[in-house]
Amino acid sequence: MRIVRYAVGGVRHYGDLDAGDTRIARCEGDLFTGLSPTGDIDEIGDAVVLAPLERPRIFGLAYNYASHVEETDRDVPEIPVCFMKPSTAVIGPDDPIVYPADGELIHFEGELVVVIGKEARHVKPSEAHEYILGYTCGNDVSDRIVQRKESKFGTLLIGKGQDTFAPLGPVIATDIDPSALSLTTRVNGTVTQSATTADLLLAVPGIVGYLSRYLTLLPGDAIMTGTPAGVGPIRPGDEVEVDIQGIGVLRNPVVAEVL
Repeated sequence: MRIVRYAVGGVRHYGDLDAGDTRIARCEGDLFTGLSPTGDIDEIGDAVVLAPLERPRIFGLAYNYASHVEETDRDVPEIPVCFMKPSTAVIGPDDPIVYPADGELIHFEGELVVVIGKEARHVKPSEAHEYILGYTCGNDVSDRIVQRKESKFGTLLIGKGQDTFAPLGPVIATDIDPSALSLTTRVNGTVTQSATTADLLLAVPGIVGYLSRYLTLLPGDAIMTGTPAGVGPIRPGDEVEVDIQGIGVLRNPVVAEVL
């Protein structure tokens, strides 16, 4: 399935988006215990596509592509470098990324995102697929100036967690192999990142295994798996697209904060 969360006439639904991105087979039931078609069909032009998860816990991995480690002039980490973003950072397709009024250097980071489907603790990497609902696109928007100041003291929150700094979508693809997906990020139509998830230092099964070793993963958790080389600045007026094979294109404009 290509599960899409959307609204028609102000009423929210889950559905299965067709391969042509034109029609949605409306579903009933629960995202995590099972969706089934109602028989109703909605045209994508009549729908407002929402973030696929309403208020997820968001886990992030830093420096999980060698190319990004190299461009930041750092050593490959000895263990996964993990952080979290607040659920209030989430926005959906076409929602605006708000450039903070005091922002100086805001970067995009296109990433594959894992969506957890059931409670997971002490999961073996070989069994990780049993706990994954599917995959979506993400953009780990980052305030580099704040991030660097926080990191000097071993913490990280505001630099990654401001409102609108976690675009997700457009769908949760449930039947794809995450091991070698092409990932492309574009800013104003220009390709800035081009990579494959085959280059992840810690692949998806290992990520789920590592996190679940230390904490309980819950249905609806979103794991941003890391970004490849090519990250860069965005400004109000820009448009960012994260395009991942088998999932689709997550597109967001950038607007200036109005206080």
